[in-house]
Amino acid sequence: MANNFYDFAGELRQLEQDNLYRSRRVVDGPQGIMLNVDGRQLINFCSNDYLGLANHAEVAAAFKAGVDRYGVGSGSAHLICGHSAAHHALEEELAAFTGRERALLFSTGYMANLGVISALLGRGDTVLEDRLNHASLLDGGLLSRARFQRYRHADCEDLQTKLAAANGKPLLVSDGVFSMDGDLPPLPAMVKLAEQHHAGLLIDDAHGFGVLGKNGGGVVEHFGLSQDDVPILMGTLGKAFGTFGAFVAGSEDLIEMLIQKTRSYVFTTALPAAVAEATRASLRVLQSESWRREQLQNLIGRFRKGAQQQGLQLMDSFTAIQPVLVGDSGQTVAASQRLLEQGFWVSAIRPPTVPAGAARLRITFSAHHTEPQVDALLEALARALP
Repeated sequence: MANNFYDFAGELRQLEQDNLYRSRRVVDGPQGIMLNVDGRQLINFCSNDYLGLANHAEVAAAFKAGVDRYGVGSGSAHLICGHSAAHHALEEELAAFTGRERALLFSTGYMANLGVISALLGRGDTVLEDRLNHASLLDGGLLSRARFQRYRHADCEDLQTKLAAANGKPLLVSDGVFSMDGDLPPLPAMVKLAEQHHAGLLIDDAHGFGVLGKNGGGVVEHFGLSQDDVPILMGTLGKAFGTFGAFVAGSEDLIEMLIQKTRSYVFTTALPAAVAEATRASLRVLQSESWRREQLQNLIGRFRKGAQQQGLQLMDSFTAIQPVLVGDSGQTVAASQRLLEQGFWVSAIRPPTVPAGAARLRITFSAHHTEPQVDALLEALARALP
């Protein structure tokens, strides 16, 4: 007798009919502006490699040297025998770069968010999250066993109401740059609310770290805030830094508490030491080559001006994430395919990643894009959109 548990055919067909089916494309070669995708050369407008560091010569050389020194695998968790001199040096350098007492490396941003929220909260506490937070933050809140509440996107009035009714220890959690809309939270106002209600504040700056702020310090630097204002800062290393992994930075006591209690840190293998060495190199490049952030902002401004002239429906974003709202999932998939036929790779983002009726083309920019490529994309969009 067939086991009905494994009968997924009907659900898969329904996803296809609803234009919600996801599929992978195969990239051959390093990340960059030009990608060999399924045997075709495409201009890449869907990567999070915002500063063009994923294939930077110095970063790659540091990775290779790291392999020569440390080998490939780290061998164990940080608390057993997997914490190398490279990991330790990177943590110290990230702490200094973010202006914080200490930093703690995680293997991924998803693991950092799941682990940190669960380590700091428990039954009887309250976690308050922006409705548009990344899935890892939402999952971390749900797994913490605390009372889980979502407030209206970037709405401090709604947040204040919910904070006033919070039980136990309240923790306020938000993206620093919202990954599908590209906008920022009202962080200074959130800092004040957290102080008034004696709440913790965790900011996931995955898409701002390295890009925003004069020195690339991210959304906290952009708003001129400090460790005292935003005590728990998470940043990823696989986007603007071009490598892999994540970190949490904050006070000495915070990091020690996370080392003791964060299950996704204690019970997982450390990322390879060679990756840490590569990230140390990308941090040096990021600090010395400010032209990358300047070029990125120039390209974003050029795109937004051209898109507005064409009447495209943009989101309220000045970051490298520039969504073009389409609405219907089927039309969004069709537009993405028409762009692909013209040689541009732009992702179609559909529910459940975004709300129903809010499907969009998620265009992301890199410092390595050129002005002619941006202009060509605008022309292709004019032909691709209904």
